[in-house]
Amino acid sequence: MLGEIHAAAWEVAYGPFFEPEFAARGVLSRRSRWHARLREGAGTILLAVLDGRPLALSVFLPSPAGPGVAEICSFYSHPDSWGSGVAAVLMTGTLRRLRAEGYAAAHLWTLRDTPQSRRFYTKCGFTESGAVRVFDFGDGQALDQVEYERAC
Repeated sequence: MLGEIHAAAWEVAYGPFFEPEFAARGVLSRRSRWHARLREGAGTILLAVLDGRPLALSVFLPSPAGPGVAEICSFYSHPDSWGSGVAAVLMTGTLRRLRAEGYAAAHLWTLRDTPQSRRFYTKCGFTESGAVRVFDFGDGQALDQVEYERAC
């Protein structure tokens, strides 16, 4: 279930940035990597369900940015749920959980060239920090990510 959400969202949002073969391998990897992540303790995972179907996931953990800051390291919503509001409900729940766990702020990274995700994070009260980093998904092609942050 986690893998299917991650794979479907990644394929639509990120797949177009890569050669088709690499994108296909990326989708397969995201379907299967969650078993290992769960065994390793991947952070706190929250899942949103709509009409009995799991459709969105968030993962957060303490940020290397400092005490009291959490990093939302994964936030994916299945494309079937886009526009339904389930992702916004999950983000609200994620921020509520962060506050309950004592975090004062949260940040996350998203690809610069994904306007849909950037609009979503802005609607959820995140603002760009101004930080940019390059990220290589494993194909040797560095893509720019921008950081978003907000108080919890």
